[in-house]
Amino acid sequence: MARKRHPKKAVEAAVRVAESAVYSLRTGGVGPMNYEFELIFQLPASERRSFWELVEALMEAGCDDAIVGTGHPGRLALQFDRDADSAEAAICSAFDNVESAVPGVDLVEAVPDYVGLTEIADIIGISRQALRKQALSHPEFPRPIHFGKPSLWHLSPALDWLKRYRGDTVDPELESIAKVAMRLNIKAQQVQAERSHGVVAVGG
Repeated sequence: MARKRHPKKAVEAAVRVAESAVYSLRTGGVGPMNYEFELIFQLPASERRSFWELVEALMEAGCDDAIVGTGHPGRLALQFDRDADSAEAAICSAFDNVESAVPGVDLVEAVPDYVGLTEIADIIGISRQALRKQALSHPEFPRPIHFGKPSLWHLSPALDWLKRYRGDTVDPELESIAKVAMRLNIKAQQVQAERSHGVVAVGG
């Protein structure tokens, strides 16, 4: 039986891939691309500036391409829409901008990375139930990083599986930014674990 795909999602993904290919042909693969991502930080205990004072400092530091918000007390979230030569350059430059404006911040999470089956299914325009059935029947489907309700996966290996075993079209910018976000989150977890056990991390 032929699988159903959400036509709008499929068309949008195909257009993004086509635009990326055309851009590469015109520029020889050199030039900035657009990356959308979010960085969530824990503010240092010593931070006493107001929200608007923080926003002003962040804008002056180069975060004028981000929407700044707060959720949990002591947290700072920035949704970036940044042009850069690579996903790593986009996220790393944003991280540096934030650190220069708010010294001592700790990365809590880089987004997009942690996703459930619903989010993965939405990317390719199929139902959660359809994806779950396929995941259970394919041993190659990535293992969750958290078992529960909901279970969570790293987005990057999930996207790789969608391309490799389903033949789906995946937004190249999303694919590259998810890889960098996953790497940052794994590093942040390692740093937190070392602090919890009284180990001082050496090096970057």
